[in-house]
Amino acid sequence: MKLAELFPEGGRGILGTADANGVVNLAVFAIPHVVDDQTLAWGFGDGRSIANLRQNPHASYLYLAPSRGYSGWRLTLTMVEEKGEGELLGEIKERTALVASPQASAAVSRVVFFKVDEVRPLM
Repeated sequence: MKLAELFPEGGRGILGTADANGVVNLAVFAIPHVVDDQTLAWGFGDGRSIANLRQNPHASYLYLAPSRGYSGWRLTLTMVEEKGEGELLGEIKERTALVASPQASAAVSRVVFFKVDEVRPLM
């Protein structure tokens, strides 16, 4: 299955990160931007998730599909790059303004790229 097919609009996601000491943080995140068949990207602001990723590049993303019951995916990720500028960052900020709010969009200051290490069904 292609990555782009895993994330229908209307779903919800949780990104899990951990700092260098293993202290876990969970945060609600939108569906990712699919870069290619092995790479996903999200917009980030200044918060615990990005701080953790700078210490420990491993993360998990749990996606709950917009359906009745428990449908979705569990992804194991590794951060590969962080950028504070570029066309994709602009696209993510625009989408964030539409989906969340202008205030949420203003908080997005970087785009982070992840290699998808593993995809497993939710159940």
